[in-house]
Amino acid sequence: MYGMFEDEDDVFMGSPKSKFMDVVFNANNDVVRHELENFIEKFATMELMLEEHVSEDIDQQIKTFMYSNQDDVETKSKSIYIELMGTILSQSE
Repeated sequence: MYGMFEDEDDVFMGSPKSKFMDVVFNANNDVVRHELENFIEKFATMELMLEEHVSEDIDQQIKTFMYSNQDDVETKSKSIYIELMGTILSQSE
């Protein structure tokens, strides 16, 4: 999967983040709203799960993890942008 992100300009004519933003601002508004609502709900669920298993102060834990795992976090972020973009595009057609 990492090889897909090595030269972002060749694969996407921009980064996954920039292409995602293009899609979000140009796709069907109802589809984008629905997918963002789904994403926030999923994020809220994961945050509650973390609070249950880690501690109430998850922000510091997250920052520490992000600092220690920058490359993995960056790769995962790119994958999430691509996944959300694909979901939005497949519903906008």
